[in-house]
Amino acid sequence: MAGGVLKPVNIFRLKSLGEPKEVFNWRIWFAVVSFGLLGAARGVDEGLISGAFNSKEFKRLIHYHSYDKVKQANIKANVSAMVQIGSVVGALIAFMICDRVGRVWATRQLCLVWIVGIAIFMGSNGNLGAIYSGRFIAGIGVGQTPVVGPVFLSEVAPASIRGICTCIFTGFVYLGTVLAYFANYGCQVHIDDTTPARWQLPISLHLLFAGVILVLSLFQPESPRYLIKCGRRDDALAVMSRLRNLPPDHEYVVREFNAIAVSHEQELESTRGAGFLGVLRELFLERSNLYCLHLAMLAQILSQWSGAGSIALYASDLFSMLGVTGQRASLFVTAIFGLVKLASAMVCALFLVDFIGRKRSLLLGISLQAVAMIYVAGFLTGVPQLGVVAGYKLQSSELGPSKGAIAMIYISGLGWALGWNSMQYLLTAELFPLRIRALSTSLAMTFHFANQYGNSRAVPNMLLPLANGGISPSGTFWCFAAVTILGGLWVLFGVPETAGRSLESMDRLFALPWYKIGRYGNADALLRDREYIEKQREEETDEAMKSYDPHLEHAMRRT
Repeated sequence: MAGGVLKPVNIFRLKSLGEPKEVFNWRIWFAVVSFGLLGAARGVDEGLISGAFNSKEFKRLIHYHSYDKVKQANIKANVSAMVQIGSVVGALIAFMICDRVGRVWATRQLCLVWIVGIAIFMGSNGNLGAIYSGRFIAGIGVGQTPVVGPVFLSEVAPASIRGICTCIFTGFVYLGTVLAYFANYGCQVHIDDTTPARWQLPISLHLLFAGVILVLSLFQPESPRYLIKCGRRDDALAVMSRLRNLPPDHEYVVREFNAIAVSHEQELESTRGAGFLGVLRELFLERSNLYCLHLAMLAQILSQWSGAGSIALYASDLFSMLGVTGQRASLFVTAIFGLVKLASAMVCALFLVDFIGRKRSLLLGISLQAVAMIYVAGFLTGVPQLGVVAGYKLQSSELGPSKGAIAMIYISGLGWALGWNSMQYLLTAELFPLRIRALSTSLAMTFHFANQYGNSRAVPNMLLPLANGGISPSGTFWCFAAVTILGGLWVLFGVPETAGRSLESMDRLFALPWYKIGRYGNADALLRDREYIEKQREEETDEAMKSYDPHLEHAMRRT
């Protein structure tokens, strides 16, 4: 069985970092899938909420048509974005829960919160207050998923496939989106639009995913890095042995375990102060940690305001605006859009992120996204009536460019999946030291949802004509294009390559002055790796071998 598992893994991992073949076993992939499914929480919500507003029964329940256009835009934005508001709270408290009860128990409690919130939403009977409350509570659970999931995955995965394992979380975002889109389409086709089942049945996907994740978590061990952090070294070694499918005294397990343990001891020794105050000081006063925090925060701003997240949330409306006629056709085209993003995310996870590296994959995705946004913005500038004049019919000369704009929405989804949507989770999860990993990831994801809320809340109003206080559809996409280009420049000069490095050696990327890290940080870190390995060889003592990092020497061989 092990041999059968290994063959595809060898294709996808970042060359060879010297891991024994037993490391790539069913236990590690079972853990990856179990926690990767947490990504579906955000994808399901993004795909479902627009479908609810396409239901006549849902609109009737909330008396949607009794309001003017501006009020309708505000209600739609509030209902859609309420999960993001709750997610800000969820992401903010996630680090405390992760560090207090562990990654596995954090997963169980967030699933319960998620289920309670969706149950309130489904039982709201059209009461806007209950709808807002239910989606806010669900958001508290959903907001913890991008903290708990990527942190656990990065902590259990071998270095050579850490990118693949963490990006599977992103892939499940799109799995949730695709299932949500097709659930909306199927219910639109087969269920009477005047019955509550038309919008409640798709919404029940939330309950399905939350229940499956909750059950799978019952069969998962705690992260060995978290157990070391709690001082439970015997338990950590046992879990490490189980996940690597090697005996506890195997050389690979001992070296990886000791590297983590010694790194954590060094973190504790260098921490300024004790307890939570010491963690805050370490995060904000250590130069390398502060630079990592800047990377994580700015990645959230630039990714969210590049517009791709809003396109996913309001996809069916945008396709209708660009010339797709009919509600069923719009929902079907939106479902295909979800499939394109899912396939792109899988390509990124399996072939790009650990093969060509994080930075190249991110720049490729941003380039595709920028081209798409510029085209759509130009098309809407040339046909300013779209999205502004109700019932506007495209002229024959405009049909070709309209199809091009629809294709560019697909291209933007492809670029988003290859770039920002994978990297914003992966970089955040792997940059920070163990002692502050949960806190820093929590802060980054709080920023993520705050910006996602601001963007998703603003877009319906941004799309309004200038006379109604918006900036028009064309102005909205020109804004997205400008932010995307700015993000590409920042990645080029500010983000170092992290592929193939162990979590315990990330700090070597940030030894140079800040303005050199993006261009020269990885090369400088490899030189420091060489010096570190040579020093270990010269000392050749038991104490030195305790802190030996088995991945560094193989990283040197790649150069």
